Amino acid sequence: MSEKNINVDGMTCGHCVNAVTEEISKIPGVTAVNIDLRASEISPVTITAGNEISDADIAAAVEEAGYSIVSA
Repeated sequence: MSEKNINVDGMTCGHCVNAVTEEISKIPGVTAVNIDLRASEISPVTITAGNEISDADIAAAVEEAGYSIVSA
């Protein structure tokens, strides 16, 4: 099992969480996505996968959902 933590900017509601969760879940190997929504702030996201997933794949998924990753 592998776990990655990222911070996503721009999420404000449950729909935002669903969009990001759906896109990240499409990455092969991802088994869970846990988002701590902090409306209008930076929201921490924990991604669990059965294998290593690349930062580029995660960034692409978050961008596909319409949001961006920021450093803490």
